[in-house]
Amino acid sequence: MPPVRPAAPPRQSYWELSRSPRYSMAFALPLLLLYEALAVVVNEGTGLGIRNGADVLLRSMAAAVLGERGPLLFGALVALVIAGIAIRDARGKDGPRPRIIAVMLAESAVLALVFGLVVGVVTAQLLDALPTLSIAQPEAMAWPVMLMVSLGAGVYEELVFRVLLVSGLLVGARTLLGMGRGTATAFAVVLGALIFSAFHYIGPYGDPLELPSFIFRSVAGLAFSGLYVTRGFGITAWTHALYDVFLLAARG
Repeated sequence: MPPVRPAAPPRQSYWELSRSPRYSMAFALPLLLLYEALAVVVNEGTGLGIRNGADVLLRSMAAAVLGERGPLLFGALVALVIAGIAIRDARGKDGPRPRIIAVMLAESAVLALVFGLVVGVVTAQLLDALPTLSIAQPEAMAWPVMLMVSLGAGVYEELVFRVLLVSGLLVGARTLLGMGRGTATAFAVVLGALIFSAFHYIGPYGDPLELPSFIFRSVAGLAFSGLYVTRGFGITAWTHALYDVFLLAARG
């Protein structure tokens, strides 16, 4: 009797591959490198100084634990982890396919445009205050700084507020509060969005706390949290970054 060959594993669809951790990390790596390169330029070669607020939060925690070299060690660790996963998969027999990455970028751009429209319309319907909304203080920062902060939002705000916060709230709701998966997901998405919005009013570069902008960011947080639980980290990171860049470009 001839040997029986094992059946080939079923081919995964684009929707499955694009939300997988290995594709998410490979897709997020160029965004991280762009942000870090622009941070070095903006901060005149140091790479430290003005950065995205979520990045500063994580680096401050690293400094409290590891000392004055903590921020640099943290940045290197994030880059090495993401790059290591991306390089490992690229060397494998079934590494990330360029076509999939290209479609992920196109999907992110479309989602960023759609989110810009939907978030604005929903907020305007809630408060009838769309003309007064602001996501930052452009008069306080130059355009290259705002671009750097926008790119950093895609990597670090999604890492903090979706990967860590929403995932943590989801696990806590299920294990500690005994919620079902659907209820726990809704709980994590809503609470995570409110915390995400509140974060933008903290620190020297935080916005003045106003109800219209708080609602605006809460609606955006709901959109990004919902996207994270359905499409994964990579798509959400690029969508968030492009969303902020498009808003920056629209404001001139």
